[in-house]
Amino acid sequence: MKLYTYFRSSAAFRTRIALNLKGIPYESIPVDLRAAAAAQRTPEFLAVNPQGLVPALEHDGRTITQSLAIIEYLDETHPQPPFLPTSPADRAQVRALALAIACDIHPLNNLRVLNYLRAPLGHDEDSVNSWYRHWIGTGFTALEEQVRRTSGDGRHMFGRTITLADIFIVPQMYNARRFNCDLEPYPTLRAICASLESLPAFAKATPEAQPDAARSP
Repeated sequence: MKLYTYFRSSAAFRTRIALNLKGIPYESIPVDLRAAAAAQRTPEFLAVNPQGLVPALEHDGRTITQSLAIIEYLDETHPQPPFLPTSPADRAQVRALALAIACDIHPLNNLRVLNYLRAPLGHDEDSVNSWYRHWIGTGFTALEEQVRRTSGDGRHMFGRTITLADIFIVPQMYNARRFNCDLEPYPTLRAICASLESLPAFAKATPEAQPDAARSP
């Protein structure tokens, strides 16, 4: 498998976690998203993914885009360990937790949105950071209440085993810390992430552990 990735992309971070949990070897192909490089907009990468986004996974002659689609593909082709529970109701709850991050929190705060706020809209860095923290706060407040009900042990988002929701929360928490968000109101989320981040599959997927991180200024 070939994974087109960027070390700070939370969507790519999720995919790296999933690959590590499944024990799947892959080739990492860095795509530098920073303005000076803008590698995601080159003809070469647009031929891989016309959206110009990471991650993208190449496997068996096909290219799969969108982190959720990639992770569910990995779960279906490599069933152990499973990322979703067995009952339909439980599976729906896990997907809802993951989608709250993937659809409601992350899209408002990804790099291209923040860059658009800076230019052409002309917001200064304080305003951009305020935007980021507002949407983290809104999303995490709801998630904190939800996982108090769904976590079975205070170490997982749902039940007592790793699910899709755990794969999604860790990168989002990482970014929240990077932007100096106030995380004190979310003790359940913090405890879950602390437990997950101690696991090798999660630690190996962190931005700092990626080859392209070493080239970051």
